[in-house]
Amino acid sequence: MRAPAYANFTVNAFQTRLAYRNAVWAGAFGDLVFMFARIAIWVSVYGAASGATVEGFSLPDMITYALLAGPVLYWDFSRLVNEVGNAVQTGDVAVYLLKPLHYPAYLLASHIGHFLFELLLIVLPIAVIVCLTYGLVPPVSPFHGLAFLAFWLLSFAMLFTLATLAGLLAFWLMTVFALEWFLMSIMTLLSGGLVPLWLFPDWLAAIAGHLPFAWVSYYPAAVYLGKLDPGQTLLYFAIGCVWLLALLTALGWLWAQARHRLIVQGG
Repeated sequence: MRAPAYANFTVNAFQTRLAYRNAVWAGAFGDLVFMFARIAIWVSVYGAASGATVEGFSLPDMITYALLAGPVLYWDFSRLVNEVGNAVQTGDVAVYLLKPLHYPAYLLASHIGHFLFELLLIVLPIAVIVCLTYGLVPPVSPFHGLAFLAFWLLSFAMLFTLATLAGLLAFWLMTVFALEWFLMSIMTLLSGGLVPLWLFPDWLAAIAGHLPFAWVSYYPAAVYLGKLDPGQTLLYFAIGCVWLLALLTALGWLWAQARHRLIVQGG
């Protein structure tokens, strides 16, 4: 199937989300409340001391980190996991084998549409509200700003691949409920989405910093705030690309095994 056809899946996913306007408002309000709760944690950590810093970062830095590592980078991957799980349970996944398309590529195109929808209609308004309420800091330099955009793309690809891998395991487990919660727990702890890795104990930060989850939230936000110098930025981007390549290889292998399993079960 040609690229324009996959682009249509992206547009359709975006338009489908627009049809449920009440869900948009509810989702935006829920994410805004969660964002202010995250900010309240850092406000309490820094206290009332003006100009206080923790590990060299001020309160505005941490508010910016909370926004980036949260709503901006950490999109709703549970929708993807559940979509694959439901398709397996209902047998609808067999329909995709009859079409001239690659199922993981279809998932990618579709969830780019969901990602763009959430970015424009949920994340962007939340960022504006947080900026007007608390203030946000800009990238420490033009280099770090451009590097953040590259890490953002890597973050999306990394989380998509991890979520798709978890979803495809439903071919063997026949459910994604436990898989979704397991991945969510791992991401909450090791991605740096709630607490940056520089506040972890040294031994845990050393482990988490070399696992692929850290490229979802921690490294992009750390680059934006200047935690990494240009040399480190390029090095960790290269390591993240290696991780992504390894995960994509695993995804291709798992999808091939899942198709074989579906054919065997279906006769």
